[in-house]
Amino acid sequence: MKISNSVELHEDEYELTAIRSQGAGGQNVNKVSSAIHLRFDINASSLPEFYKEKLLALRDKRITKEGVIVIKAQVHRTQEKNRDDAIARLQELLKSVTVVQKVRRPTKPTRSSQRKRVDNKKQRGNIKAMRGKVGF
Repeated sequence: MKISNSVELHEDEYELTAIRSQGAGGQNVNKVSSAIHLRFDINASSLPEFYKEKLLALRDKRITKEGVIVIKAQVHRTQEKNRDDAIARLQELLKSVTVVQKVRRPTKPTRSSQRKRVDNKKQRGNIKAMRGKVGF
């Protein structure tokens, strides 16, 4: 599985297990194991240290305290499609680590925008004040 130009994962680095899917199923519900349980140990993988640190720092419910990514795929009816879905989700998670967030620089509103805002509020207040009863 290719993550980036320089990083690749081999099939023996993640473990796929077929399990019974949850929910309604009909006649085959107790016979067919169509859901896939994917387990990927971050610390034991061949990923570069940069990836490992970023993955372990993520606050994701799919990553356990021991540093194991657990993905359960049970959307599709067939085991093959669920296997492909689980691998694609793992790949997506690993790729998301490489995306660097833009640094947010705090900005202030301009003087004219502040003035316009206050003028609008005053105008709105005057309109509402004019709705009151007329006094003598």
